[in-house]
Order: sequence, then C-alpha cells, then structure tokens
Amino acid sequence: KTDQSSDFFLAGNLSLMGWRFNRVTPDGTFHRMPDSAPPALTALPAGVSPPPLGPVRTDPLRGALLDSRQRWRDLVTISADFAFETDAWGRLIFVIPDPVLGWPAGTLIGQPAERLLADGAGFDPFRVTSPVRHRRTWFRRGDGGVACLTIAAMPIVDAAGVLVGVRGLAIDMTEDDAQGARVAAALRRGEVLEHILRRTSHEVLAPRMMRAALGSLMDAVGAEGAAVVLDVGEVGMCRIAHHVGEGADRIRPALSAMLPVNPDSISHSTGIDGRPILMAGCETRFGAFGGIAVWRSAELRPWDQDDRMLLTTAANVIRMVLEHEAIQREMHRQARTDPLTSVLNRRAFMEEVERHLDRLDRDDEPGTLMFADLDHFKAVNDAMGHEAGDRVLVAASELLRRWCARPISSPASAGTSSRSGSTASTT
Repeated sequence: KTDQSSDFFLAGNLSLMGWRFNRVTPDGTFHRMPDSAPPALTALPAGVSPPPLGPVRTDPLRGALLDSRQRWRDLVTISADFAFETDAWGRLIFVIPDPVLGWPAGTLIGQPAERLLADGAGFDPFRVTSPVRHRRTWFRRGDGGVACLTIAAMPIVDAAGVLVGVRGLAIDMTEDDAQGARVAAALRRGEVLEHILRRTSHEVLAPRMMRAALGSLMDAVGAEGAAVVLDVGEVGMCRIAHHVGEGADRIRPALSAMLPVNPDSISHSTGIDGRPILMAGCETRFGAFGGIAVWRSAELRPWDQDDRMLLTTAANVIRMVLEHEAIQREMHRQARTDPLTSVLNRRAFMEEVERHLDRLDRDDEPGTLMFADLDHFKAVNDAMGHEAGDRVLVAASELLRRWCARPISSPASAGTSSRSGSTASTT
C-alpha cells in the first residue's frame, strides 16, 4: 500500500527466510532493490532525541487487507507441503513452510529453483508458460532422499505480457504413492493367485494341474520358463519334476547349485548363459523338498521385489499341487498293489499282462508267463500262526522281485492272504 503523502516507502516482504526490501514510488512504480544487505540505519547524534510519534491512525481498509493476507497465508500453509514463487531468472524468492522437504527455507531463497529437482525428474514446474495442475515430479529432499510431489503452477506475467516468474503449490504424494504401490502389488498377487486356482481347478490329474499352475506363474512374472525342482540328496544334483517353457536343461547346473533352499526364503542366481534365476523354497507335508524356479532371458529386466512376492504367493499353491500329486500317486499305488507284499494285485497284473502281450505281438517276440504256487503253505499257518505266514509271503515276494529285476517283468500276487490258508504268486 503506497502512501501518496510521502515520496517513497520501503515495503518489507517478511518471509520465513529474512527481509527483502522493495521501493515503491508515489506513481505506483515497483522497484526491486538489489539482493545486497538492507539499507543501513543511521544512529542519531548524541543528545538528540527522536521526534515524537504522531497519533496512530486506524485504517479499516489496511486492517482488512492484512487480515486477508494472513488468512490466505494460513490456508496455503495448511493445505500445501510446498508453496513457491520464482523470479524471471528462475530463482526462488518466496518459499513456505520452513523447513520445506527437509531444506531450511532460508537456504533456498535466491537459489535456482531447478536445483530442487531430482535427477530424471522430467517435468519442470519452475518453467511453465501456462497454468498446470495435477502434474507429478520428483524433488530432492534435504536428507538426500527423493519425494514425489503433485504440482499446480502458473506463470506470472507483467503488463506487457512478459514472463517474470512462476507461482505454485505442491502436495507431497510420496507416502500415498508408496501405499498405492503396495495396494496395487497386493491386488496383482491376488489376481495371479485367483488365475492359478481357476486354471488348476479345471484339471483333475496332478501333472496337468501343475502345468497349469506353472504356466500361470510364468505369464504373471514374464518368465521364459518355470519348474519344480526336487532335491535328490546329492550335492550338485537335482530332479526337475515339472517344467514349462524353454531353457530348463540349460540352467539345470545352476538349479542344482541353488538347492537346498530354505522353505521360507527366496534365492537368486545366474545361469551359465546369463539367465537370471529366481527360486522359492518349497517343502510338502510328505517330505518332498525342493524349490519353485523361474528364469528369463538375460536381455530382460532383473527380478524385483514384486516378482519375489508373486513367486512366494504362487509357491504356496504349487506346494498344495505337489501334495495333491503325492496323494494321487499313493492312491494309485494302493489301488494296484497288494497291501502285504507290495507287488501288483490281481487287477493290476491282468492290465500288465494285456500291455505285455500287445508289446510282444507288436515286436514279434516271445514271452513267458510263469505261475508259482507255495506248497504246504497252510501247514505254516497252522503250526506257526498267520503272522509267520505273512512273513513267508513277504520273503517270497522279495525273491520274485530280485528274480524279476528286468523292467519288463511284473511280479504279482494272484491269490488270497495267508489267513485263508493258501496263496499263489504269479510272474
């Protein structure tokens, strides 16, 4: 506010940084004074008293303007994490609050505003030529970190339309972005889990369920291949129980070196051809121990934390499929073997006979069907009891196994249990 009764006055723009003095003449012309020290105050000579102060004049308009200015300042302070104004050269001339982003506000005044931008920030809010809103960019923090701010800024032009600065407000979105990223990652893991469960639910046999689960995992993390790797108990050895995609054989040595893996951990390695490999430990309730591995081309991006969490989520489902496979395998074994001797039962033996006969006919080769009866077996039961008879049957079955060691031979029990008095074994 100029005072027309005086030649000029010094208007002090009191920010949280210090004093800045400007000269305004009665005709309304604004003169920015140099950024040097403020005008020196001259001391009165000794014995000279200052002139008496005149009566204080109450100006309602001035009071209203001051109240309005303070109100807007308070609103800006509580609504923005960073408010700024630059001059025509891009230097900061106004900054609130103090500190801002960990920087003492006084150290920023007069400095190029672009120094606050992080490397690779992209958008520069201090050089806008038209109003912008909801633009995000990255700033450097005073502690060396970075912060993501949403910017609203507009250019300042003089009467001639010349750009003389920029004003803007910013909201710190760093924590919101981090929380949003965590929520997005959790939603993605949920979608991957749902996709794996939906695909595996369409299958009945465990091997097909496993291929569906591994295929879904491979697609979710952008892998070249995925595999279930089981520890065989020998250093540098592993068994690839299931796999999808390409490259499993080329990375087998690296997979063997990664075992054993803690069931609750994630390990990473690199194949001999440079392929990055990620493996999550997996242990079933039936003793199978190994890992779930994924790999991708060396030209693609390395594994990140999101990939690790997706692999951990998928590993839990794949572990259930492994357990389901073990149950199916055990049910199949029990359905085809004699519970006492563990050789093939009558039904399984008849299936094997048909398969063998088809092969012999196809290859035009001879074969042998031998029936072996245990004579006087009832006397063993009567004299020594049924438990002794059971031990005789188990011993006889072991003899047949050793004798029929060739893969094309199939020992089987085609009779009744020892408690019925007699049994026959057939090869």
